Amino acid sequence: MSEIQNIIFIGSDHGGLELKTYLIKKLHKQGYYFKDIGTYSGESVDYPDFIHPVAAAVNCGKVEKGIVICGSGQGANMTANKYAKVRSALCWNVEQTILTRKHNNANIIALPGRFIDFDLAVEMVIAFIDTPFEGGRHLQRIEKISQLKD
Repeated sequence: MSEIQNIIFIGSDHGGLELKTYLIKKLHKQGYYFKDIGTYSGESVDYPDFIHPVAAAVNCGKVEKGIVICGSGQGANMTANKYAKVRSALCWNVEQTILTRKHNNANIIALPGRFIDFDLAVEMVIAFIDTPFEGGRHLQRIEKISQLKD
């Protein structure tokens, strides 16, 4: 497996720290590898400081997929989606996660660290990593996402 396929960048603020730590521990045991961008303590921080490096790595092609987490997931998702080649999806369950990979080719999953069960989050991340993009009619739709309109 190449480096780009083997490593997943993951970043969170203090609201996502506990979930991030849990995901890394559980999924590493299953053979997944992470580059933890931080934060590393429960002290209050600004989520963009930890989301931008994940989104930038996906945007430039250093890695294929990333995980961003904040308390609600909203701020992390909004920050990640500022990058032209990022399609970040705020997900709440496995079915939604699978559909956003199949139909939207999401390359970042945003998780609400204070609102979802941690074991469910593990299932969601595995689904996110392992579900392929369907392509076909969905490709033309995602190509339209970055077209700016006035």
